[in-house]
Order: sequence, then structure tokens, then C-alpha cells
Amino acid sequence: MAKQPHATPLLDELEKGPWPSFVTGLKRLAKDKDYVVDVLGHLEHSYKTRKGYWKGGTVGVIGYGGGVIPRFTEIKNEKGEATFKDAAEFHTIRIMPPAGMHYDTNTLRQFCDIWEKFGSGLVAMHGQTGDIMFQGCTSENVQPAWDEFNKMGFDMGGAGPSVRTVMSCVGAARCEQSCFDESKVNFNITNRFLDDIHRPALPYKFKFKISGCANDCMNAIQRSDMAIIGTWRDNMRSDEKMARAWFAKHGVNELVNDVINLCPSRAIQLKDAGAVSKDAHITAVKVSDSQAMEINNKDCVRCMHCINVMTGALAAGKDKGTAILIGGKSHLKIGALMGTLVIPFMKLDTDEDHEKLVDLAQTVIDFFAENALEHERTGEMIERIGLANFLEGVGLEVDANMVSSPRSNPYVNTGDWDEEVARMNAKKAAA
Repeated sequence: MAKQPHATPLLDELEKGPWPSFVTGLKRLAKDKDYVVDVLGHLEHSYKTRKGYWKGGTVGVIGYGGGVIPRFTEIKNEKGEATFKDAAEFHTIRIMPPAGMHYDTNTLRQFCDIWEKFGSGLVAMHGQTGDIMFQGCTSENVQPAWDEFNKMGFDMGGAGPSVRTVMSCVGAARCEQSCFDESKVNFNITNRFLDDIHRPALPYKFKFKISGCANDCMNAIQRSDMAIIGTWRDNMRSDEKMARAWFAKHGVNELVNDVINLCPSRAIQLKDAGAVSKDAHITAVKVSDSQAMEINNKDCVRCMHCINVMTGALAAGKDKGTAILIGGKSHLKIGALMGTLVIPFMKLDTDEDHEKLVDLAQTVIDFFAENALEHERTGEMIERIGLANFLEGVGLEVDANMVSSPRSNPYVNTGDWDEEVARMNAKKAAA
């Protein structure tokens, strides 16, 4: 006989709106699982008291130092027993997804079957961590569940003060905007840092996220300690036939208001077809017999907006590669930070290029491990020690593109500039 459900008037409210509710899904699982019956009761109690009652602890699997997120209930009766006994433990297992998050239906069904057998049935595909989150499991079921996932060929994801699971967008496999082989970068970085993922030994977490273009579908710039973003450095390409078709459908108002006026660096102009510049850095494309767009590639910041609006009519250049940004993170000590550009352009055409990228990542992580304080992210470390010291520590030359925000004070003390130039020249000569 199935366990009697708890009264959940507050959770019931979440089912009344027009959108699908997670509560409905939990209730469906609760018909066959006493575990989920008590999970609903536990959650209803939290809603009533406006307080969370899950605490951490130590739960793991053989051979791994991380990857399981322990959760034990704090809701106890007078005797110290769990009030919701069947949901006294609610551990989560993090599993690394395949690069680009490609699955076949057989794999997904196996996942569901394993979690129906050993867990609550709740699966979150690629949350903030990027991992497949198998949520809700007792301590005794963690190891057998993991053994089944491992037999499928999957590995444990990162957790704690470690290198976290490397995430990449679907990239070249499905997207025409891709500027490099994202899955290959994911594969190489994952294999280099596998020990650092499985056995936490850093001051705090370190995240890699890989986006194939500046649309940054992985939110890498805001969310990762090392963001690898696709870009290009030659002129933007154009297709006059597609540009004319776009213009015929949308007209001059949309071209001006949705493309030209929204260019952040004002790199685009609308001109008479016969008046466009012939300079080598100009991309010119006729949108009608009398009008043409002129794009000044020297001013273009590769934001992708015009390409997104006029896909096909405009496209990324052919000289593609990546930009590397360091230090992105969410809140905690000093608030949210976006990554700071440290390498404006890096080619990734050959195996040697890929090895150079992974070596840079190793250098950054080694510096982070030696210089960061406990519970301090890479961006916070750079704020504390200064960008110049970080760049020197990882062996990168200072570049004008490394500005994280414009100066508010235009006055600069140039008193020591000659000495600094002499020092830098001597350093280069010695190298």
C-alpha cells in the first residue's frame, strides 16, 4: 500500500498557474515512491517556516574525493529522529555530460531507469554546474547508482574546491557561428585536469566554459574562471544575394533601427551604393540597387549582433580563433565579476595550438593554487594582487586590450615610464 501523502496546501498553489509545475512531477513520482512522499512533506514544511533544512556532511564513492553533494535533514522530533524518515537523506550525484551535450534516446532512458531504481527519479539536465544532476538519493544507494552510471561510460563531475566539470556549447556540431572545435578543447582540458576534478585540492573552485562565438551560449564570461570564446580577426564576410533578400523583407527602418543603430561601436553606416569606401578594412554589401551597408572592421568589436539579425547576409571572417578571458564569477566576496581579456586572439587550428591552450590553463591553475586565499575565486585573487602581477606570474605580456573598464581619471603620472620601458626592454633582451 502506498504511503499516504502529506497535506501540501502551499505547494498546491504552485500548480495553479498557466505553466507546468515541478510539484506536479513530484506528485507523480510520489504515487510509487514513499521517498518522494516525504520529500514533498519536507518541502512543504520549509515553505511554512521559510527556512531550508538540508545540511551537508560526508558522502562519496570509492576512489573519488568529490562529485556527490551530501544533504541530510535537520527536521527532527523530540527524540532526535527525522520527522520525514523516508527523506532523511537527499544526496545529489553529479555526472559529467558528453562534450556539447549530445545524447541518444537509449542513453537518456538508461539514466532514467537507473535513477528510478536507486534515487528519487528527479534529474536536472545541465544546471549552473553543467553536470547531469541526479537529485535525491540515500547514502546506501549512492555507490550502486554510481557503479551503474560508470558502467555506461560516464564519469563523476566536479564538486568542492576543485576544477569543475568543463562545459562547452554544441558548437561546430550544430551551429554555423562556431569559430573553432569546441568539443576538442573540452576533451583536451578535461583529460589534462581529470585528477583535479576528482580530488579537490585547490583554494576554491575553478571553472572552464567554452563558447564557440561571442554569443556566448555558455555564459562563460560571467560564470567561469577561464572563458574560451570564439572570434575572428579579419574582415566580416557578406553575401549580397541574402542581404538583398533580407532588405526586401524588412526594409530600411528595420535595417537602421535594429542593425545600424544597435552596433555598440558604430561601425556600420548606410550609404549610397556608389559611395562606399574601397579601403581594405571595409566590408561593403549592397542591400538594394541604390543603397549599401558599409562595415568598418577596424571599429568592429565582434559582438555578433548584426550577424544574428542578418544571418547569412553577414558572417564571421575566415581567420578564426579564440579569445581568452580570466576571472569571471558570480557573487560572494566582492560581488559579480566578468572575465578580463588576457589573450585577444589565439589560433586553434593544429594540435600544437590546442596543446598551447591547455598549457596556459595549467599555468593559470598552478598560479591560482599557489597564490589564492581559501574560498577565493580567480577573479577575486586578481583584484587583490593586481592584474599586472597576475600577468607576470603566468607569463603573459601586457596588452592594451586587457582593460576591464575605462579609466574615470584621464590624468596619468608618467614620471617612471622611461625607467619602466628600460626595464621591460632589458627583460626581453635577457629572454
